[in-house]
Amino acid sequence: MVRRPVAWVTALVLLAEAIGVALLNWFLGVVVDRQDMSLAGLDSDTMAVSSKIGGLVFGLYFVACAVSALLVGVRDRAPGLVGRVLLISAAVVHALLGAFTVGLVGWGAFVFMMVVLGLIVFTLLAYDRREAGPVDAAPPGGGGDGEGLRREDGAGQGAGQGGAVDLGKDAGDGRHGDGRHGDGGTTVVPPPAPSPS
Repeated sequence: MVRRPVAWVTALVLLAEAIGVALLNWFLGVVVDRQDMSLAGLDSDTMAVSSKIGGLVFGLYFVACAVSALLVGVRDRAPGLVGRVLLISAAVVHALLGAFTVGLVGWGAFVFMMVVLGLIVFTLLAYDRREAGPVDAAPPGGGGDGEGLRREDGAGQGAGQGGAVDLGKDAGDGRHGDGRHGDGGTTVVPPPAPSPS
């Protein structure tokens, strides 16, 4: 399917971004250190070291995101909790960077950030945990048989109650073998047999 190549491409793009961000911040730190620049009274050495540390931190962060996307493509299954958090945070970072780079760099950088954002979101949505099968499905031989037994018991109880009612009706009629009815103690005499002609 297409989701595995997309996950691999996402991993490669994030890895390239990690290298690019680390090199860019390191280069800026070297430039600040050599030019002996200062911003709002800050020491140039502090700014250079901060830029280099920031480049390393962001580079390692994007490397971790790239490894998460690569594991998704290799295993062909949804990422774990840590990988999902990393990819979601990377998507948020790229959305914010895309908004900032429109005015600072241009529309080309914005398009690039949106493409990377789309790759990350597609990787997250293509691997859904629910596609492995219904989690709440009833086990074989489970609730169906029990329900059938409950229905049979209910039917038996209903039949028993109906039988009791029928017996009550028969008892209320009070029919006896001699043709007498037992309601109120009245004796019913059968009609005489016809006489032979």
